[in-house]
Amino acid sequence: MKLSTELVQELEVLSLFPRESTQMGLKFHHDAVPEHIAAAKRLFKKQLISLEDGGYLTDLGIEAADHGQALLNILQS
Repeated sequence: MKLSTELVQELEVLSLFPRESTQMGLKFHHDAVPEHIAAAKRLFKKQLISLEDGGYLTDLGIEAADHGQALLNILQS
């Protein structure tokens, strides 16, 4: 399995979302890192976040972020 640049960027954006509360979200403004803006749009199309420019993680997004964090924890141990 090869990880594309786009997938890595999407994982990075998912990891930026606060996990302390589902009431906390993110907003990627026009002056944000262009790769993050593009990744957020892709995550929105995949229904992982609530808005094209961030918003909140959806239920599926929460699950994806949790799995991503678990993978990072395993690889960093």
